[in-house]
Amino acid sequence: MRLLIILLFVSFLSNCNQQLTKEDNPAVNPSSLVIKGADVSFLPDLRSSGVVVYNQQGQAEDMLLTLSRAGVNTLRLRLWKSPAAATAALPAMLALASEAQAMGFKILLSIHYADSWADPARQPVPADWQHLGLAALQDSVYQYTRTLVETIRPEYVQIGNEINNGFLWPQGHIANFAQFESLLQAGIQAVRDSRPDTRIILHYAGYEQAASFFASLHELDYDYIGLSYYPLWHGRDLTALRQALGSLHQQTAKPWLLAEFSYPFTLSWNDWTNNIIGLPEQLLPGFTASPAGQRLYVDSLRSIVQETAGGIGYCYWGAEWISYRGPAATDGSSWENQALWDFDRRALPAMEALGR
Repeated sequence: MRLLIILLFVSFLSNCNQQLTKEDNPAVNPSSLVIKGADVSFLPDLRSSGVVVYNQQGQAEDMLLTLSRAGVNTLRLRLWKSPAAATAALPAMLALASEAQAMGFKILLSIHYADSWADPARQPVPADWQHLGLAALQDSVYQYTRTLVETIRPEYVQIGNEINNGFLWPQGHIANFAQFESLLQAGIQAVRDSRPDTRIILHYAGYEQAASFFASLHELDYDYIGLSYYPLWHGRDLTALRQALGSLHQQTAKPWLLAEFSYPFTLSWNDWTNNIIGLPEQLLPGFTASPAGQRLYVDSLRSIVQETAGGIGYCYWGAEWISYRGPAATDGSSWENQALWDFDRRALPAMEALGR
């Protein structure tokens, strides 16, 4: 009897240890939600403007502190190679990353490999790489990526942003698939050589063609799939989204995250910069453009991530991109009505849902 009790106790401890291992390792238990993030890449620009923002209680509070208190644990930072504005350049992003890391945030570095926006419709080569041959371009990607991850020390890094059609065009266009893959491999190898613990993300916009895209890259050594999802561009059916995400994980066995998503809290505007979303037909059925509708949307996407195989987290895009240059600005924010602070610069209820 004593031997039987001992054996049962050992078995109990073993099962507990296995459960802890699964919960701590998203590769073993892909449904563990480990990334609760927000993209705050415009924050250095906002701070330089002197704008004051408030928490939900109406108290003046820095955005990072408000996000931290809401439960956000990861900040996504966009990095352009040689941007026009100093607030978007490496020194500013490094300072922001260091500040965030000291506060306990993890960093998800989104490397655009461009001097400005890079997305499925545009992937321009940085100005100082434009005349490089393929071999030199591969080496530049390697050296640049290695420098960034050694300097910023991110927990997660995207090799490219929304690379549906490749990056570093024309040489890295997906039509030149072998070259595109070799440039991705150069970035991946730089991370593996310099910071093996940094998790590598390949980022795709939408989900309809994602399965074939990632199937074509099955030989590459990356860790996570990152997807953008915006109803305006990627479909207004959350059931279809959930099914596609489950199928993608079944096909690739890769953990995945929603690397970008957002939703409006109003269809109104607060400056004279045209907003991306401003019409009722651009909304998802059942989700109003209101603080309550925005929160419901965040709640719904969080549930999809938690309940679908492979989901490990999400990042809200444009969380901080409020209207901050005054009501007459024509170069202000086109995302002001999708930010996580309202037009009075007060934190919105959706932030609580984001960090739950």
